[in-house]
Amino acid sequence: MKVLITGGGGFIGQKLAYKLAERGELRGQPISELVLADVHHATPTVASFPVAAPVVDITNRQQVDALFADDYDVVYHLAAVVSGQAEAEFDLGMAVNLHGTLNILEAARAQKDAPVVVFASSLAVFGGEIADPVGDHSALNPQTSYGTQKAIGELLLNDFSRKGFIDGRALRLPTISVRPGKPNAAASSFMSSIVREPLQGQTANCPVTEDFGHYYLSPRRLIENLLIAAELDGAAFGQNRAVTLPGLTLSIREVIEAIRKVAGEEPVGRITFEPDETIRKIVLGWRWDVNSDKAQRLGFKRDQTFEDNVRYFLEDDIAR
Repeated sequence: MKVLITGGGGFIGQKLAYKLAERGELRGQPISELVLADVHHATPTVASFPVAAPVVDITNRQQVDALFADDYDVVYHLAAVVSGQAEAEFDLGMAVNLHGTLNILEAARAQKDAPVVVFASSLAVFGGEIADPVGDHSALNPQTSYGTQKAIGELLLNDFSRKGFIDGRALRLPTISVRPGKPNAAASSFMSSIVREPLQGQTANCPVTEDFGHYYLSPRRLIENLLIAAELDGAAFGQNRAVTLPGLTLSIREVIEAIRKVAGEEPVGRITFEPDETIRKIVLGWRWDVNSDKAQRLGFKRDQTFEDNVRYFLEDDIAR
């Protein structure tokens, strides 16, 4: 069992690599090699099997073809330019999120045997004039460049799967919170910052009001769902290989209350509220009333409460 993770140097890629190393198997077979491909050198995970960390630019077709010189059984395509950056740098977002995804799919198609391909999509594929709740059969109507690029990726993955080139499955990710590390260029970055920084003794700004609603999933549950996605029979997904992962719909007020319940009043006092019109314009176009019945039937999981998300961060990721 040979596994590839694109974006293997990112926080999701690193957590997934650690879990695969811990398990030692996937789809009922022992893992023989894990490849963590990223535009920057990824930290190789310590494992009982070989782990490689090649530097690969997925916008370069020759580099992608070289990466696929040996066939993979499972490909996790996580590499992406995040939402805020894709909106600010249109050409870069198109190059990585659209053309880079097509390069990965074409290279996977060229393999002798069709690999399982797990694609990290986003709830940003939904938006505009569609009725709530949004779900797996809602029209794709993205209101950002990032959402448009992810929607095209889903359609390509569905068509490549229909043709038998790959065995694809796409997961529409809720906002993953609490993300470790430093803030990034994602428009949703503050949804982790207002938890992460105050718990580490720092201030963090929330650019939206306390009644802003959003849809959340913890990193720990995301990794569980990525493993489930690879191990399901592709036929179980039906004619649409994209599913919306289960999550929790919460207001900022409820997120803050979860921090208060787990860690007390002190970190809550470090949260400020200064509006940011650029961020607000992006995130108000996202949907938070979500039906994830199909994903739940397939066995995908959500967190029980956001207090769990806070506890998982304190257990797994807080800077020591």
